[in-house]
Amino acid sequence: MNKIKNVFKKIDNKKDDLKSEYEKFKLKFDNKKYELSKEYDDFKNKYELKKKDFINDYKKFKEKYEFKIEWKNIIWNKDREIELKKDKKSAWDSIFSATVRELISFPFIWMMLIPALFLDIFLFIYQNTAIRLYKIPLAKRSDYITFDRAQLAYLNWIQKIDCIYCSYFNWLMQYSVEVAWRTEKYWCPIKHATKKYWTHEWEEYFADYWDSKTFNEVFWSIEEYKKETNK
Repeated sequence: MNKIKNVFKKIDNKKDDLKSEYEKFKLKFDNKKYELSKEYDDFKNKYELKKKDFINDYKKFKEKYEFKIEWKNIIWNKDREIELKKDKKSAWDSIFSATVRELISFPFIWMMLIPALFLDIFLFIYQNTAIRLYKIPLAKRSDYITFDRAQLAYLNWIQKIDCIYCSYFNWLMQYSVEVAWRTEKYWCPIKHATKKYWTHEWEEYFADYWDSKTFNEVFWSIEEYKKETNK
């Protein structure tokens, strides 16, 4: 009988030890949870500050170079435009000043236009099928694709073509990432536990890594899209 009592006593002691270990683990986990949340908030605040700085710098830039934007066209001060044209090099200068390395690289740069065009087409199809079926507001392509560099008076026609291609390709990547982020918000709205170099505005509506309740609330939810697009 005493042996049985001792066995039960040991079991009770083991249960207490396990409970104590669990409490320690929970405390450690809660502390980590707080640290990750704080880290994300700090990152978001820094991002917002940088965004404001960029807007202020752009206003100063417009004042400095004396131009305005009307219907996506850059309107220069006439004197400024004449001054810029003085720095324009001929197309021949661009061709003959290119190094052998640069000339060899041209076909490899321009061959990337083929997958870019396919990506553009498939993004259009994807947005007008899947994204519409999810009832998610579409990412506006016109908000990302811009060719304003081609209006610069100091560029020759070769430089303008190069700049149009660079603008198209890089802004297409930004546009495609925005479509992907909107999809991620719908299908997998969970913040990562590990550090990332970059984040996005939709992540504000993601559930914390350990927060199953919030995940179930925001999963397949489209209310957050309405909030963001109505800002």
